[in-house]
Amino acid sequence: MSPRKSAAEAHATRRRIIDRGIAIASVEGLEGLTIGRLATDLGMSKAGVLGHFGTKEALQLAVLEGASAVFARTVWHPADDAVPGLPRLRAVCEAWITYLEHERVVFPGGCLFTTASVEFDARDGRVRDAVARLNRVWRRRLAAELRHAVAAGDLPADTDPEQVTYEIVGCYLALNQELQLLADPEAPARTRRALDRLLTPRSPGSAGPRESDGPGNG
Repeated sequence: MSPRKSAAEAHATRRRIIDRGIAIASVEGLEGLTIGRLATDLGMSKAGVLGHFGTKEALQLAVLEGASAVFARTVWHPADDAVPGLPRLRAVCEAWITYLEHERVVFPGGCLFTTASVEFDARDGRVRDAVARLNRVWRRRLAAELRHAVAAGDLPADTDPEQVTYEIVGCYLALNQELQLLADPEAPARTRRALDRLLTPRSPGSAGPRESDGPGNG
């Protein structure tokens, strides 16, 4: 076997382990990832699985990065060609709803990052730091699009990007819970209505700055 073929096969095996790990973690959390469970599911030896990562923590981090790539491909990349600001933000928001509502092949248990945030928010360590870092990156991207929207005049000059970002994230945390825990088929429509209230420019003479409008609840 050539070194190139051997490296390609090792990469493919690592990819299989991560993909299966993402599916398990979305249902059972990152702590639900065990070398034995993955070995059984994939028809591998425990040593074969462990050899690709070394430790459970390294496996958890690799699964997080793999899930982040799926999230970027599903939610952010479809909006790449949209006009920066409100058009791109609305495209991202719609893709995010679709991701939570329909992405059940990769994430059978719903949003892995919501699960991981609850699972690790009171802990210390590299996994918690990675979860927090990914969340901060996405929030910065949302806030940047909101600033573009303000600069373009698509949202009022007194819009507080950080506050609106906070409320947008709240909408999606609620949507994930409504879909996963309560199986509410109306949740996506409620989320769209909440987002419309956050992202529709106010008519002239309407009272109150954007940040005082309060979180959108459908």
